[in-house]
Amino acid sequence: MTNSLLNDRDTEFLLYEFLDTEALLQRPRYKEHSREVFDATLKTARTIAEKFFANHNAKGDANEPNFDGEKIQMIAETKQSWDALSEAGFLAGHCNFDEGGMQLPKAIISTALGYVSAANIASACYPFLTIAAANLLRSFASDSLKAQFLPQMLDGRFAGTMALTEPDQGSALADIRTSAEQAEDGSYRIRGQKMYISGGDQSLTENIVHLVLAKIKGAPAGVKGISLFLVPKMLLDENGQVAQPNDVKLAGLLHKMGFRNTTSTVLSFGEDQGAVGYLIGEPHQGLKYMFQMMNEARISVGAGASILGYQGYAYSLQYAKDRPQGRLPSNQDPSAKQVPIIQHADIRRMLLMQKAYAEGGLGLSMYATSLYEDQHSAPTEEESQLAATLLDLITPVVKSWPSKYCLKANELAIQVLGGAGYIREFPLEQLYRDNRLNAIHEGTEGIHALDLLARKVPSKNFQAYQLLQTEIRKTVLEARQKESLVSMADTLEESLQKLDETGMALFTQLQEDVDRGLSNATLYLDVFGCIMVAWIWLRQAVIAANALEGTTSEEDGNFYRGKLHTALFYFEWELPNIQPQISLLQSGNNLPFDMRVDWF
Repeated sequence: MTNSLLNDRDTEFLLYEFLDTEALLQRPRYKEHSREVFDATLKTARTIAEKFFANHNAKGDANEPNFDGEKIQMIAETKQSWDALSEAGFLAGHCNFDEGGMQLPKAIISTALGYVSAANIASACYPFLTIAAANLLRSFASDSLKAQFLPQMLDGRFAGTMALTEPDQGSALADIRTSAEQAEDGSYRIRGQKMYISGGDQSLTENIVHLVLAKIKGAPAGVKGISLFLVPKMLLDENGQVAQPNDVKLAGLLHKMGFRNTTSTVLSFGEDQGAVGYLIGEPHQGLKYMFQMMNEARISVGAGASILGYQGYAYSLQYAKDRPQGRLPSNQDPSAKQVPIIQHADIRRMLLMQKAYAEGGLGLSMYATSLYEDQHSAPTEEESQLAATLLDLITPVVKSWPSKYCLKANELAIQVLGGAGYIREFPLEQLYRDNRLNAIHEGTEGIHALDLLARKVPSKNFQAYQLLQTEIRKTVLEARQKESLVSMADTLEESLQKLDETGMALFTQLQEDVDRGLSNATLYLDVFGCIMVAWIWLRQAVIAANALEGTTSEEDGNFYRGKLHTALFYFEWELPNIQPQISLLQSGNNLPFDMRVDWF
């Protein structure tokens, strides 16, 4: 049995029915493109994914990179995959024509790279980080820095990383110790250590551009004193060519349970003369700049988690169709032919749960992608600002919900295969290990919960939250025009009301005691996410119901009925699970908070 990548029919549905990506052709930025160009781009990406990434997914997992004391040793296929993707122009796919890019919409590039993630998410990590780092430089770096480093990042000669975490500081960035001291030539000397740096060293590119958070000596305390620096692994000469090593050393490789073909590194900056670094933007504004890359990475993590969930679903679905075992309870004839296990009710339940999680997560990620697109290319400034406001609000949800529920999907996929699910001869145990990292990548669920409840929802007098509610209620009104969708529309309306009530209760608790008020923030994030995904499913259901009213082929009819049935399943089997959480939140139940350290 071979594993597929993404479901082409579902991809087409999400791009052209759920998002109406073809309408972007009316925007000046995309007027030279066409639906045919979009589809050809996706076909090219899929071909590259199948030929250069899928071929070493298991091999890279079994033969992870190692450090021989001088150089990182990697399997040859990793370099081949990097070269294939960069030579096809995908590192610059989102960039303008005059930058050497393909000037493609975010949704098309994200879907194209989604094929790559589906084929091999560990090897895909190197280009994803580089694209995000290049985007940050395009937004905030000086023209001089852009000229020196951007072209090489966009054509694949240089890679990029983000260096935030330190050995004694993870998410508490206010307390980082990496320092920066200005030299006579205006550059800085960076000293400190960073760890868990994905792609921090490798043998794929001539150079690596590290984006490093550090504090200039004498800077204000806390996050207000953080600056951002470009610190190359190799210094450039006056002609922009790689010249000599910078004072950046690989202190060691870390060995993860998943994403094994992505190097995870400990880096030492400035052990000798000090690593040469170049200030990006203004001093003490580094965290603000870095948040662009962090938020872009968070959306990518959510999309990647969804894709891994989808991979497990696709594989277990095919296995369930092909694997004969047992007979239905109603058949008592031991000589009767065994049935495929998909005929068994519990297998169908587990497949339906996976479909609800994976396709719900993909829909949520694609919606976030559409907001990113509107933020940068909407016809009016007002539309652009509204999209940016909504995207900022939902980013914690887009990162966290798929990371939790699509991991559950992988667990269910293993269960469908039974004993075959957890052996390395089948891909599901690797999918599960890879996906387990996403709940921690780019901030834990708890960190994003605090961000959502303490910052994002109440920001600017609940402006973004009210915008989101308005968007959701538009779908509720559409759904009420279809008799088959009225019950789901009513349920979503009731859930929104309960979310409002829960928020009011929590903000009252916050005013009385901020520590207790935030102690159950993770439950709130979960409730928020489950309601958002209910909205995503209702949107898909509206589209499916409308499509079924027209003339469709038997294949399309089955596809749309599958969407409707999964939406109904989510509303009747999954969404009700938020009720106990809402009760705990509204009552201010603080049993976890009240547990004393000495009692453990």
